[in-house]
Amino acid sequence: MENSPKNQKCPVFPENGPENREGPVFPEDGPENREGPVFPEDGPENREDPVSSEKGNAAVSALAGDTSPARPVDEEEKGEPGSSTTGSPGSVTVATGDKSLKIICKERNKLIKIIQSDPGSVLDESLAQSIITDEDYDHMNTIVDAETKIRKLLIQIQRKGELTCQQFLVCLETMFPGTNQDLQHHQWGLNQESQTLRAPELGEKEGVNPELELDIQQARKPEETDLSKERPKALQYIESKLEMEKYRSRKLKLRDVLEITPESLKNCPPQTTGDLPWHFLRKLMALNGMARSTSLEQRAPTDQTLTMDKEELDIPEDFSFLSDTDTSDSLHPLDVLCAILLSSDSFLQQEILSKMSMCQFALPLLLPALDTPKCTLLLWAMRDIVRKWRPHSLAESRGFREESLVLTAMPTISFVRIGNCSFSKSHLLNEVLSPSQQHHDFFVHRDMESGNVPRAIADGLVEISWYFPGGMGNSDLFPEPVAVTNLHGDIESHWVQFSFLTEISSAVFIVTESISEREYALLSSLQGSATKYYFIFNNQAGKAKETLEFLKKLVPVLKLNKSHMLWKGGTTNKAQFVKVLQSAIAAVMKSSPKRVSIEAMAETAHELGIQVDEDNKECQTANTYAKEITAQIKDVAKYKREKLRLQGETWRNLAEVEKELCRMRKQGDTPLENYKSQLKKKVMDLRAQQNKHDLTDGLITFITGIRLLPPMEKHYFLKWMKFGLDHIARENLSKLRDQYKEKCKNSKDDPKMFADLDKLISASSLGVEHFMRELGQFYEAECSMVKEGKMAESQRQFTHLPGIAADLMLEGFPMEIIDGDVSNIPLQWVTDVLSQLHAKLGGRSKMLVLTVLGVQSTGKSTLLNTMFGLQFAVSCGRCTRGAFMLLIKVAEDFQQELGSDFILVIDTEGLKAPELAKLEDSYQHDNELATLVIGLSDITIVNMAMENATEMKDVLQIVVHAFLRMEKIGKKTNCQFVHQNVSDVSAHEQNMRDRKHLLEQLNEMTKAAANMEKKCKEMKFSDIMDYDLEKHNWYIPALWHGVPPMAPVNLGYSQKVYELKKYLFEFLKDCSQERTPNDIPQFLEWVRSLWNAVKHENFIFSFRNSLVAEAYNQLSVKYAEWEWGFQKEIHFWVSEKETFIQNQPPDKLDTSVSIRLKSEAQEKLRQEAEKILNNLQQYFESGAANLRLIEKYKEDFRRSANSLRNELESYSFSKWQEAIHIKKGQHKTDSVLSEYKRKIEEKVDGLLNHCRKSNCKLNNDELEKEFENMWTETLSELSLIPLQRRNIFEDVEFQLRRDLADRGSAVWKMLQDAKSLRAYETQNFKMKTEYLDLKVFRGYKLSISGVKEFLTQECWHKTEALAKSLIEECNSYTDGKVNGKADYDETYCRELLRMINEWLQQADVQNLHTTACFAVDLKLHVLGDAACAFQTMHEEFIKENDPLQRLGKLKPQYLSTFKALYLEKDECQDRAWNFCDQCLRPALVDYVNKKLGTEIVDDILSSERSVEYSTRSVFQFFVLKQLLEENDFNNYVQYTRNYVDFIKTRIQRHLLMLYKEKARLGDLEKRIFSPIINKLSDVLKYSKGEKNKTVSAFLDNLCEKLQQDLVIPRDSLEVILFKNTASADQFSAFIEQFIPDLEKQVLSKFEKLEIELKLPKLAVKPQDEIFKRVFGCGKQCPFCKVPCEAGAPAHDEHFASVHRPEGLGAYRWNKTRILVSDICSSSVASNNTFRCSETKGEFHPYKDYRKFFPDWLIQPDLSIKASDYWKFVFKEFNHQFAKEFDALPADLPEDWGEITKEQALEGLKEAFRLKSKTG
Repeated sequence: MENSPKNQKCPVFPENGPENREGPVFPEDGPENREGPVFPEDGPENREDPVSSEKGNAAVSALAGDTSPARPVDEEEKGEPGSSTTGSPGSVTVATGDKSLKIICKERNKLIKIIQSDPGSVLDESLAQSIITDEDYDHMNTIVDAETKIRKLLIQIQRKGELTCQQFLVCLETMFPGTNQDLQHHQWGLNQESQTLRAPELGEKEGVNPELELDIQQARKPEETDLSKERPKALQYIESKLEMEKYRSRKLKLRDVLEITPESLKNCPPQTTGDLPWHFLRKLMALNGMARSTSLEQRAPTDQTLTMDKEELDIPEDFSFLSDTDTSDSLHPLDVLCAILLSSDSFLQQEILSKMSMCQFALPLLLPALDTPKCTLLLWAMRDIVRKWRPHSLAESRGFREESLVLTAMPTISFVRIGNCSFSKSHLLNEVLSPSQQHHDFFVHRDMESGNVPRAIADGLVEISWYFPGGMGNSDLFPEPVAVTNLHGDIESHWVQFSFLTEISSAVFIVTESISEREYALLSSLQGSATKYYFIFNNQAGKAKETLEFLKKLVPVLKLNKSHMLWKGGTTNKAQFVKVLQSAIAAVMKSSPKRVSIEAMAETAHELGIQVDEDNKECQTANTYAKEITAQIKDVAKYKREKLRLQGETWRNLAEVEKELCRMRKQGDTPLENYKSQLKKKVMDLRAQQNKHDLTDGLITFITGIRLLPPMEKHYFLKWMKFGLDHIARENLSKLRDQYKEKCKNSKDDPKMFADLDKLISASSLGVEHFMRELGQFYEAECSMVKEGKMAESQRQFTHLPGIAADLMLEGFPMEIIDGDVSNIPLQWVTDVLSQLHAKLGGRSKMLVLTVLGVQSTGKSTLLNTMFGLQFAVSCGRCTRGAFMLLIKVAEDFQQELGSDFILVIDTEGLKAPELAKLEDSYQHDNELATLVIGLSDITIVNMAMENATEMKDVLQIVVHAFLRMEKIGKKTNCQFVHQNVSDVSAHEQNMRDRKHLLEQLNEMTKAAANMEKKCKEMKFSDIMDYDLEKHNWYIPALWHGVPPMAPVNLGYSQKVYELKKYLFEFLKDCSQERTPNDIPQFLEWVRSLWNAVKHENFIFSFRNSLVAEAYNQLSVKYAEWEWGFQKEIHFWVSEKETFIQNQPPDKLDTSVSIRLKSEAQEKLRQEAEKILNNLQQYFESGAANLRLIEKYKEDFRRSANSLRNELESYSFSKWQEAIHIKKGQHKTDSVLSEYKRKIEEKVDGLLNHCRKSNCKLNNDELEKEFENMWTETLSELSLIPLQRRNIFEDVEFQLRRDLADRGSAVWKMLQDAKSLRAYETQNFKMKTEYLDLKVFRGYKLSISGVKEFLTQECWHKTEALAKSLIEECNSYTDGKVNGKADYDETYCRELLRMINEWLQQADVQNLHTTACFAVDLKLHVLGDAACAFQTMHEEFIKENDPLQRLGKLKPQYLSTFKALYLEKDECQDRAWNFCDQCLRPALVDYVNKKLGTEIVDDILSSERSVEYSTRSVFQFFVLKQLLEENDFNNYVQYTRNYVDFIKTRIQRHLLMLYKEKARLGDLEKRIFSPIINKLSDVLKYSKGEKNKTVSAFLDNLCEKLQQDLVIPRDSLEVILFKNTASADQFSAFIEQFIPDLEKQVLSKFEKLEIELKLPKLAVKPQDEIFKRVFGCGKQCPFCKVPCEAGAPAHDEHFASVHRPEGLGAYRWNKTRILVSDICSSSVASNNTFRCSETKGEFHPYKDYRKFFPDWLIQPDLSIKASDYWKFVFKEFNHQFAKEFDALPADLPEDWGEITKEQALEGLKEAFRLKSKTG
């Protein structure tokens, strides 16, 4: 049978003294097979109410000396949860230790005999003392046989365990004195807390029975040995049930609780008792009012079970009932709380009590002695609690008080119990403290969930709660704050706790059933106490007389009167009784009660031998350090001004100067770069000023505290600092507010006075963050000094500070990221702190970032605190300023699933802050903050209070701006809208229309923001982020359930916040699969770049941080690899097809071949282009770092791939078409040559016959003479048809005239007057005044001289540069044609004219307003050069292809054949060698030349300097670095003025240097040679088995198998076959024999050639391929002419990493002719203006440059140092540049002269973000 808790008394576990208690007995077989101790809660619920009558009340009045008419006071309540008894007041001596259960077992028969004398009374008393339950009692009374009844009783008591056995033996001793001796049992003493406390001495009090006194004193004798074992056993039992044994040695820490685990995101009820601690802690951290519930999840009974139960009980089907909750598997909430507190370290205890206070739970004041010899006062644990209230004295002025709870002195009212009582104090106190119509369970009572579970270790616990008034008159229960304590357990069992309460309390209310002689003896010992005592009776009729008798005796002892006794009978109205009790408390408060703070209670505790949790050495040492600092602070504003000097005006000025350095608002007439230099100097002066300050005593102590103290002491130190500083700041603020009110009442409107007071109030917040901020400023100042070279690295003092701050972050302290007082980021400090943190984490620092934004005081910090259990400041006096970040660890087993190691939570100051509203730039301030934190976040929570509709709209506008900016840079933050203070369950459904309206508003705002941000296209909110009306809106009830300060946290608030948290983590898990979270270095880069962009204000067009740049560069590198792979494949394909065409007879090269080649080319191009597109797609799906940031560039690269395909298609088509054209062009000469060869061969044959018939043998000379005569004679007989020579100049002139025929008479006249084309071939193109149409500029608002100067400086240079660019392009086309083997074709000239005409129609050329004269002269120059080149090309073609010339080349072979045939020599070997030398060698050389170009490119791209050519941006860096190393003025002029030539020359020079060592190029040639030689050998080897009958058949077969690779000259081949009668096998063998020699000869020939001679012969020119790779689009910055570095060839925007002073582009001021020193990357951030041809000569702000140059993106300098490179160059060669550009030297700022070469290089690295790569 289960033990019902209803009528059961709980044994007592005393605190200090072990005299009077027994613990639970645990059998030796372990906890599995035992029944745990049962600790019941309340007394019997169904007991008879005490009789309450007028007679009784009259008696009380009489004994109190009151003669007024008696007033009935009814009283009834339930028993105290877990109330204990000490037995009857008789002589008490029972067994101790674990013997009681054994005694009942061994002495069963003796006990049966004793009980048989009166079994009915034993049963009655056992029920009365809750030893057995009503069910047990009723069941036993059904047993007729007395012995059987007694045996059943003893078995039932044994089952209940050792404690029940002890209680039963006490009961028997009371009923049958002497039982103890009979059973030879040890005494069992009453609970006594401390040996220093004693019961009343014998004879001390009048009317006390001396025998009773003796019994009590004997009962208090110590039995320490036994009890010291029992209490830890009970604790061990609870800890084992809670699975918390491991936290005995390693205490549970706050970070353990806050750690993100899979379990922390689940909201299921606890399944086992082991889940209870974590359930409590997580619910509590989330401010969930159900945190104290310890009920385990119950499985619902099946229908079948219910049916069986009803059938057994004969209950109708339709009858339902509730049974008592089964508590066997659960634990009492207070047991769980005690166990958790004992397992927690001091700081977690503090957090637990702080959260409990917010939930309005009663807090533990005295913790029972469980693992310590004494109970403990929890003072430290309450230090962090701050409460606000409005006493009635301040109600009229509407003032309030805000104070630390432990420092607030107030009356304390204590409630205790004595004796055997069924009255529940906890339930009663909840009624007393709850405002009307708003009941709240401050204290746990039995009717709460899990409240009826028996207590095991919580007896002796003293809880405390408070009532704070809200200044609302009649609705407040009390006018001033009051503390209420509640002792769990009987006062006799917990005498020390009771003594403590009597000392600190203004009044003690004693709850009891009755007062017997024993109770009287205890209470009479209180005589002389200054505390007021009240009695609350739930009197039983049988004891009323005795109670009144003893009460009468206590009247003089305790100074009682009628009002001190409250009676509650069965008919008493509960509400009325609560009012009576409230009135009694109010009366105490009106009677000038003693006021004691919790801090002051510590002294009383020490006197009574009670431990105080603050007494440990670490805490006190830390307190000493903290007090050294806080003791000096009286006036906060003054202290900050005098002791925290670096963060005052100096820091504010620094912030302003740094922003001005980016924004240039106050530049005025000062030249831009001079103004920047002045600002830089000001920054350094301010830093130097900061650096001069010494550390104050307070800061030295602070550094000592956070650096040298052990971790535990350091934590205590920072907490003490927080408490001390908060207290001082509150006092200061309170005084200032009072002053403000007084001024408002008494003063006239004096804006200055109020402004000063406002400043003082703003400056009166002081916290640990101010000290950390000061250290950050010391650190930053020192870093600045070191960077500027004004301090040696060895002199640094503060290098250790970032490491300390990183440690604090790891320990869970918030770190300031944005200083709200000056709206600035201490970037160096934040960077180095987080870098140290990254190092301490071993590089494992992937973070997901979550931020909350919203209007001030809408609960942003509270939302984060509730969601994650954090400690962001939420006090009204200390609203968050700026932004703080806090790190939360993700559990190891959850990191992979979540994809991160930490969650970084950022709490921000409120937008639309009242104190900032008056400032002009408050909107901008909010915009900056929103942009920054949204940019840093993965998820942004936009917090909106529904009552602030106007502010909400403003916040949305700010947020939309920020999201728009993030979308532009490819960073899409998720956004969740939280609507606070919406509690209706239908809110989500009802607000559907509101959400749609919100979306409409967001769309309108997005459209407006896009216009403000200068976005071209119209945008909707859905364009900038993924927004779901249903999923991304959250309706959260108000935080408080009721009216503060007594309102608890709304349960709905906690639950809704949990739902939001769960969704966010599900979202983050999904996100982590798509993208990798940032680690700390990446996060820092975002901080740097976002802050830089925010400071420049030109955010949307200038943002490109190093993460974006790095990701873009990586993609550019990849694309360059894919691009070259594509190009290489097409080069190989073209080479293969050219070989194929050259090996075909002309008659086979018909239309079908062209169609087939075209189809093949298109398929090849399609495949290769598809490869690039697939690679691009795979790359974006690969999970490479930060790909989402460059998503917008993906289309650029896709277009580039398609553009490349089109380009290569044009290239491949032209190449094979040209090859066919060449082959067909050779057909005529080949036919003539064939005819010549036929006649020659006939003549040779005839000569051979003639010589053989001669009688004399001819010698060698004679043979040669005969042959020579024959050759001369034959040539004279041939009808020679030489190739026709053409006058190319005439043809080109004809084409030009035809092109200009329809351009008008003026143009025709110009052409007529022009010189011949030959006159232009040697002339360089030079600009002339007549090339520009000056009439167009007359409409500009300029003076005539201004126009001339403007045109000279602007249009002249632009036109000249563009013309040179075109001429270079045309020359390149001409060179390509000249290098081919074709004859001139008139289409070449037409193509050049097409190129020129298209160029003249381009917009940028049209804007220059050039004249017809310019077009004519340009064409003359281009065609003059081309005609000369084409004429030379034609002459070369004639020379190479003239039949007579070709025939002459064959003469030696014919002579050799003739001689061999005449001499009848075996010429097989010679002819084999001739084949190798005349046929294979040229074919092999041609083969190598076709492939060597691509091999050289591959070699360069894989060489040690390959990184130089990896991307256009990197190439620019290395070029500029090399220029700096050379430091040659002429090189800089060439670079800035003739960039194309300069780059080509550089590449050529590098190529020549790289292959100056011939061995390197020789290796490449061998690599190419080796495969074709192997193939040749293989063909020869396999031909042996083919049994070729003739050499001709053999060679035909050989040529056929090699025709894909080699073009074997047919001319030489036919001579070799002439009269060739050799054996095919022998011929093949000789060739095979000659192959090695042939290879050596070819390679030797290559080796002898210099690289300069080889390059022109290559089919693919490596220098051109490299140039195309790094040159890019060729566009230049419209201001400084720096080249574009975009990696995608087909890009929409041009950009460059570093811009240069405009003077280096030959710009000078109109009036002074002084070179311009302004840098366009600075100008675009300034208020400067510019004018050019695009602006039609009118001035426009640089900030609007994109109106005129929309395809250029000019970023402001990433830092002050980024442009140092060109500043150094300009100052080095200022005078030389001036001379070169016919100008005066620039007026350069002074600080430019201080820039060193090393600093210039560092600036270059910073600009190109290549520090890590280049060292």
